[in-house]
Amino acid sequence: MKIQDFTNMARFEEIMSNWAKATGLATVAVGADGKYISECYNFTDFCIKLTRGSEEGRRRCEQCDREGKGVYHCHAGLIDFGIDLVVNGEKVGSVIGGQVLPESPDEEKFAKVARDLGINEDEYLKALDQVNVKSEDGIIASANLLGEVLNNFINAEYSAKYSGKLIERLTTGVAECEQLVSTIQQNTADLNRIQQRQNILALNASIEAARAGDAGKGFAVVAKEVGNLSVESRQLNEQISKTIAGISQVVHNMTASEK
Repeated sequence: MKIQDFTNMARFEEIMSNWAKATGLATVAVGADGKYISECYNFTDFCIKLTRGSEEGRRRCEQCDREGKGVYHCHAGLIDFGIDLVVNGEKVGSVIGGQVLPESPDEEKFAKVARDLGINEDEYLKALDQVNVKSEDGIIASANLLGEVLNNFINAEYSAKYSGKLIERLTTGVAECEQLVSTIQQNTADLNRIQQRQNILALNASIEAARAGDAGKGFAVVAKEVGNLSVESRQLNEQISKTIAGISQVVHNMTASEK
């Protein structure tokens, strides 16, 4: 299941953009396969150009993207978050981001990270100056809010699309049911006419058998059975008619409820 298949992505992006502007935190959404499905908001050179720009930094960042849950400290020393996007119990993606400092940075600590990743220390520390500082409690609250809003949004989008398809199938089914009911009603009318002819035939046969006397006794038995069959057919047709009337009423009520 892909978020893009049932979600208004323009609105999805708008929510993320507004959130990023309001909080100053970085964020991006990825699908279940880990690939980006949105623009990157508030990403800094510290993360994108430098940390992810180095081979080892990119490897470590991608590992954090895969394994990071909730709010956590990334390998480079920033605070990041990873919130699952879930529809009907199935994970369909994640919203990840953060990339902020919980306090003023220890430059020596980040200089060591630069050396480990093979990045120029001066350039790395200069980029670090552009990273926002936020309280950890504020980061947690902001991340959870974005996750809740996006999850509510994509679930509403999924439900709207699924319900639309369900109604379409229901409408088609009602129309087909009406056609079947009409066909059964026609067949029942034909059976009624056959039953009436059987009844007349049985009556005529009984009269002729009576006129024939002893020679017509065997014919009289057949005429009686035809008459019995006619009665049973009439009773069965009456029951079918009642059932069809009930079905017709149900179909009528379903049709009326859609209008």
